[in-house]
Amino acid sequence: MNNDQREVWVVGHQNPDTDSICSAIAYAYLKGQTSTGVYIPKRAGDVNLETGYVLSVFGVDTPDLITDVNTQVADIEIRHTEPIRRGTTLKDAWAQMRTENIATLPVTNESGNLEGVITTNDIASSYMDVYDSTTLAKARTRYRDIRDTLEGEILCGNENACFTKGKVVVGSANPKIMEEFVDEDDLIILGSRYEAQLTAIESDACALVITGDASVSPDLVKLAQEKQCVLITTPFDTFTTVRLINQSMQVKYFMRSRNLVTFGLEEHIEDVQKVMSKERHRDFPVLDDDGKYVGMISRRNLLDLRRKQLILVDHNEKSQAVDGIDSATILEIIDHHRIGSLETIAPVFFRNQPLGCTGTIVRSMFIEQGIDIPSDIAGLLCSAIISDTLLFRSPTCTPLDEEAARSLAEIAGIDLEEHAKAMFKAGSNFGTKTPEEIINQDFKVFHTQNADFGVAQISAMTAVELDEVREKIKPHLRETMSSNGISMVFVMLTNIMDEVSYLQCCGEGANALVEDAYGVELSGEVYELPGVVSRKKQLIPKFISALQK
Repeated sequence: MNNDQREVWVVGHQNPDTDSICSAIAYAYLKGQTSTGVYIPKRAGDVNLETGYVLSVFGVDTPDLITDVNTQVADIEIRHTEPIRRGTTLKDAWAQMRTENIATLPVTNESGNLEGVITTNDIASSYMDVYDSTTLAKARTRYRDIRDTLEGEILCGNENACFTKGKVVVGSANPKIMEEFVDEDDLIILGSRYEAQLTAIESDACALVITGDASVSPDLVKLAQEKQCVLITTPFDTFTTVRLINQSMQVKYFMRSRNLVTFGLEEHIEDVQKVMSKERHRDFPVLDDDGKYVGMISRRNLLDLRRKQLILVDHNEKSQAVDGIDSATILEIIDHHRIGSLETIAPVFFRNQPLGCTGTIVRSMFIEQGIDIPSDIAGLLCSAIISDTLLFRSPTCTPLDEEAARSLAEIAGIDLEEHAKAMFKAGSNFGTKTPEEIINQDFKVFHTQNADFGVAQISAMTAVELDEVREKIKPHLRETMSSNGISMVFVMLTNIMDEVSYLQCCGEGANALVEDAYGVELSGEVYELPGVVSRKKQLIPKFISALQK
């Protein structure tokens, strides 16, 4: 796949809201219509009830979840070295290594599971370190493998049988001396001398390898058959035969099958580099999630990393981005929030407008590029604007947001008021949600010089619903602080119809911050903030200003 056809993920922030999900889907569609490449919407967290309702209404699939975008083994070039079986001979393994100019071969079974690896060093050891004349038998070498390695012919005997008991002997001495060192079940390498061949067979050798393409008399073949002795002829001379015969052993006898260093497709490159630095191997097998062999990688492959490519929508703060964002290549950012702390490797296309919703920006880009908006995409963008502006009640809402929503509603064929009520009702159905799920459905972390804090916003149609939620989540606020590594947490309990928020606080200094920012006093267990319905425009700026004082 060339660079133009690589996947680009369009993704919103963690704990995504309706704008984050819908804008990602819509912008991925727009990019697919106007650019080369493959643009895929993703999500960095669970879809909340409101967003799930919206996707269902317009028949759009929920984007796949991504938990981090660190560069993984799957992102680098993996060399597919054709695997061999454990029954492959050393000769065939060596031939494949020479042909492909590689130093390591994977050994797999018929199902594709990795059983071991064999390297050029392992094969070299079979030449240099094997002095035991019984090694061929210990390796249970098949006679047909001996024949194939020596490019010979089996004159008699079972080619599928194995040499399992004796030693390998070179029958270069005269017959009288041979009788002294040839034992039962030995394999004898010898030339064309009839007397030597006869002595070897009568000594109950299990196999004879006759070199130099020497002819064998019919009576010797008959005697060998009677004695169940395998006769193999080879065109090679005795010296060459002795050199080659060890190559007939199967790789299973020499391969490494224990403590193998392998990597999975999902493993982070950073972790892979640490492991490789401690190992002396040149090549390492890569396995998929089912343990199946995929290919090989080496240190050289790590020099050409293909970072994941992203387009961020509805956020530009590192604390809100998917994990591993520093390892990814950010191509574009489409947002309507304040400029945050995110840094990029290279210059990017960055569109940031002070509007109530990212969906409004995406809709404008459709118009600017002359692309018709399909009805389902229009429905998603309209829903995003409704959600982010609380149907135009939020102070973040601009005339352009309202104009965009009404135009999109017409394309989608929906009634704004009725659709908004259904959305908000679906979003405030908290009965089946755990406290953690309720808090995290729209939760953002903010980092300042003086404090790190998180703010969740929970919207509902009635005060009764908000009271029930407040009691449900209260015991879990400290856990939220701990899991996010922050010192304060705030929950905006927003009554959509009455346009008021009740602020629930936890953490040292949290109450003082609210009182400094708004000049209000605690009412029961919450601070009542009439007219405050926007976290972005009405809460965060006040908090940051108070912290700076």
